[in-house]
Amino acid sequence: MKFKYLFPFFIFSFLLTGVNAQDAASLVKSIQSKLEKINDYEADAKFKTEISFLKVPDAVVKIYYKKPDRIKIKNQNGISLVPKETVSISLYSLLNSHYTALDGGTDLVQGITVRIIRLLPADENAELVLATLYIDVKRLLILKAKTTTRESGTNEVELFYGKFLPVGLPDRIIFSFNTEDFKLPKGVTFDYDDGSAKSKTAESRKNQRGKIEITYLNYIVNKGLPDSLF
Repeated sequence: MKFKYLFPFFIFSFLLTGVNAQDAASLVKSIQSKLEKINDYEADAKFKTEISFLKVPDAVVKIYYKKPDRIKIKNQNGISLVPKETVSISLYSLLNSHYTALDGGTDLVQGITVRIIRLLPADENAELVLATLYIDVKRLLILKAKTTTRESGTNEVELFYGKFLPVGLPDRIIFSFNTEDFKLPKGVTFDYDDGSAKSKTAESRKNQRGKIEITYLNYIVNKGLPDSLF
């Protein structure tokens, strides 16, 4: 699965709000500094995949992460389907790119008033076109992020925090993505949700959303994972 990033015609409407862009940039910088402290982690997690035209069993997986963007998901009982190049797991990688940060006002996420910050890449030819962050300013946490790329439209991730809040990592993550261009990894097959030929066509996938939910059971942070693991 590949992802797209939107065009900066939004700039004019953002500027009309009269919000200080420097404030938005400072807030994003503070989030980046917080994420900077996590060099790597190893975690056990429950992995649930919902794709309407596939039957994918739930699994317990091992997740390895190393900044800026190395991620490996290991499932002893099979393969875990994760859209490729999703910046949702590695927000650090997203915030370390070159961008212009613009204030988008406020919203309510998980019952919390959040600040909306939109990131426009400095390179107009970049794969990422637009990223929208929903930030809990008091705790300096990203509760939701939307990314738009040049190849697969807008994808969304929501992050829920609880017992792992002291290390700044989520207890649960829910990804939502377009399934129209979804392709199974080479050599991998799953049962379709029904036996009809129609369920297998690209036409039937239009405007459909897939969902991946990861519930973390534990973390080992800054263990010093070797590059060879990835």
